[in-house]
Amino acid sequence: MSEQLARQLDEENRAFPALSDPAADLEEAPDTASDLMLAQMLQMQFDREFDDQLRREEKKFNGDSKVSISFENYRMVHPYEGSDSSEDEVDWQDTRHDPYRADKPQTTPRRGFSGKGKNITTKHDEDACGRKNTARMDNFAPEVHVGDGLGMDLKLSNQVFNSLKQHCYSEQRRSARLHEKKEHSTAEQAVDPRTRLLMYKMVNAGVLENINGCISTGKESVVFHADGGSLEEQPVPEEVVLKVFKTTLNEFKNRDRYIKDDYRFKDRFSKLNPRKVIRLWAEKEMHNLGRMKKAGIPCPDVVLLKKHILVMSFIGKEHVPAPKLKDVALGSEEMKEAYRQVLQLMQRLYQDCNLVHADLSEYNMLWYQGKVWLIDVSQSVEPTHPHGLEFLFRDCRNVATFFQKRGVSEALSVYDLFNAVTGLNIPVGAEDEAPFMAEIVALEKRNEDHIQKRGKKTFPVTSEDGDPPLEPDSDD
Repeated sequence: MSEQLARQLDEENRAFPALSDPAADLEEAPDTASDLMLAQMLQMQFDREFDDQLRREEKKFNGDSKVSISFENYRMVHPYEGSDSSEDEVDWQDTRHDPYRADKPQTTPRRGFSGKGKNITTKHDEDACGRKNTARMDNFAPEVHVGDGLGMDLKLSNQVFNSLKQHCYSEQRRSARLHEKKEHSTAEQAVDPRTRLLMYKMVNAGVLENINGCISTGKESVVFHADGGSLEEQPVPEEVVLKVFKTTLNEFKNRDRYIKDDYRFKDRFSKLNPRKVIRLWAEKEMHNLGRMKKAGIPCPDVVLLKKHILVMSFIGKEHVPAPKLKDVALGSEEMKEAYRQVLQLMQRLYQDCNLVHADLSEYNMLWYQGKVWLIDVSQSVEPTHPHGLEFLFRDCRNVATFFQKRGVSEALSVYDLFNAVTGLNIPVGAEDEAPFMAEIVALEKRNEDHIQKRGKKTFPVTSEDGDPPLEPDSDD
């Protein structure tokens, strides 16, 4: 049986042609080299596409961040020599081995020296330490541009390196403080995160329907227009304004002059906490407006006080604010009428309200419906203030100068206007300001001594003038 099987296999082998040596066939096959080249080209094309995708992922991951993460170690492109195609050239910036980059200095062995005999180099070698300090500058913050010190073979002494390191550390701390200050203080439009949160709460509580935008800016505050909502205690006008007091003292640094010597707030003044001072400043304007409204002086109605945001009625119509007295064009008769109104307002403010505006000028008076309206009374003080009469004299100078320039013949001089408002009879003489001011300072001094002896009480938080509600707030 086995012999028959062997014979059958032998006949089948003879039926097929004899095969040559496989190794010889591979050497003679012309397509083998082409297949290898084709595989290399396909692999290189795949690597390029992979690197392009990796570069896009890296750009998307880093974004605009100053500190970037590199995917360089995962790239696949390899330099191929003898290639004339620009696509085969390797961008050395995308590889981890840059031939033009300076080598970092070698680290000193743990024993503290290297070399032997005359060629020994310790870790205190001046050149070695200088190069190490230059290399260590790469560890500085990303915003510090250190340049290519290694490429220039720059050697920094320990003193210079320590000074640079300390400077970078100080700049980082200063930048952090500035960022924190920006977050916790009102900027140009007075809307920091805390202020924005208070405004959102007013809208959510229904006090305001919406906030439309900024209508006025000043050194102490920013005014926004809003549509009124509703309150349980009192009705809210259809149009209101939000006066947001700036929590920074950069533009109005002498603000404490108007409040720390005011006997109504003297015991509550704290120069060390600016936010509390600003809240006191807003509360001061609320109480001053309450006095003025009670005396019948045209001024905004206070709706609500929340920390350093004062909500008041809007003087104007259909989102258009009333013009300031300096911007309105009035005829001669209307200007005379405006002057008579201003004179009466100053007298009533001094005699009935027991207040001095302290910043009265054509910029803080509005002309609306044929009447002069007074605004911005947060700095207003009582005549018993140590500088109250000086502030009044300055107001008289501003008013007299403005109406005299507008051609009002009935406008009194600054000295006569001061006497007309206060009811005092300080002799004018040759209209020399020095003796007149000396009399005013003497009156202030006598008034201050009298107040100190009498022990006048400070102004309470909750007054009997029917002021608007104070929103409860917690200290920050």
